[in-house]
Amino acid sequence: MAVTYLKKFESPEVNVKEILRYAGQKEYSVALDEEIQKCLKEAMPKLSYNVCFARVECRINEGSVTILDTTIHSNSLAKNLIGCNEAVLFSCTIGLEIDRLIEKYQSISSKKSLLMHAIGVERVEALADAFCDFLKEEIAREGICLMPRFSPGYGDFSIEYQELFFSALESRKLLGLTLNDSLMMSPSKSVTAIIGIGNARESKEKCRECSNLGCEFRR
Repeated sequence: MAVTYLKKFESPEVNVKEILRYAGQKEYSVALDEEIQKCLKEAMPKLSYNVCFARVECRINEGSVTILDTTIHSNSLAKNLIGCNEAVLFSCTIGLEIDRLIEKYQSISSKKSLLMHAIGVERVEALADAFCDFLKEEIAREGICLMPRFSPGYGDFSIEYQELFFSALESRKLLGLTLNDSLMMSPSKSVTAIIGIGNARESKEKCRECSNLGCEFRR
């Protein structure tokens, strides 16, 4: 069984351009920025930034990766982890309140509901990035580097492997995360991912690594 740690973060810096992108808005306007600022003012005090994680051994085979006696069949993940014999599994969430705000505005203002959704995505992605930055500093002391984070649902890394994170990490106990029958997480603004640890190559920007060329959030 992996040793699991919990880390709490302060609020990462807000990136309004990313909020616009997640909202599907290609052009900035003063009026839209004002709407975003109002939503941020309401949402930000209600968010938390928590991560649970574990460092584990991994074995890379052709087209598969074995972690904690689970063999993950995924060419894209195996490619991502080439040169690694360890990895970090992590789950992170900004909490349930953003889901409540999204639901609140669904029947009042579809625009505000969309903006709350976009804020939630930007916030949890910023949290995941903050954790990766923290981990990069810790790992650098060992003279090794990190691969790009890779989540179930990227490429051919099936969403079914969400269950690996829930069995390996104390996500339910530490973060209050749950999985429904469709393997979707609650709170919805949560992320699970694997980060390879190795020295075989430099980490690359994650969107260039992902094989999902049709992703609506691709940079």
